[in-house]
Amino acid sequence: MRGFRNFLMRGDVIVVAVGLVVALAFSGLISAFTTDLINPLVARAQGKNALGLGVQLGQAGNTKTFLDFGAFISAVIYFIIFMTVVYFLVVVPYKMVQARRGQVVFGDPAPVKTCPACLSTDLPAAASKCKYCGTDQPTTATAAD
Repeated sequence: MRGFRNFLMRGDVIVVAVGLVVALAFSGLISAFTTDLINPLVARAQGKNALGLGVQLGQAGNTKTFLDFGAFISAVIYFIIFMTVVYFLVVVPYKMVQARRGQVVFGDPAPVKTCPACLSTDLPAAASKCKYCGTDQPTTATAAD
């Protein structure tokens, strides 16, 4: 049990747990925003159609055969808002905390080069030999795209 308690008390686990709770709380807020504000605006843009912005595939007024573009637009807006909130309230603070600890998270990947013999593209730029074929690597390496 002591190992499990130590695992739970690690800083990373606490940060992720708090971030998850904050994200879930904002998820409810954003869902209400898109359902109660965005959906009626998109439906009104259609004008005469009482069901909203979309195409009726079957009998008029049947909601089961209504292709609802407004709901899809609302879902896209919801996703963008939700991911923006998660980024600025979870990822950015986490990066700052880890930077204070001297660790780089979500950074650019290390530069790599391509082996001229076997064409593997994931060799570290400072490698002197290919880890796959053992070929000596030139010292003037260029980073792969």
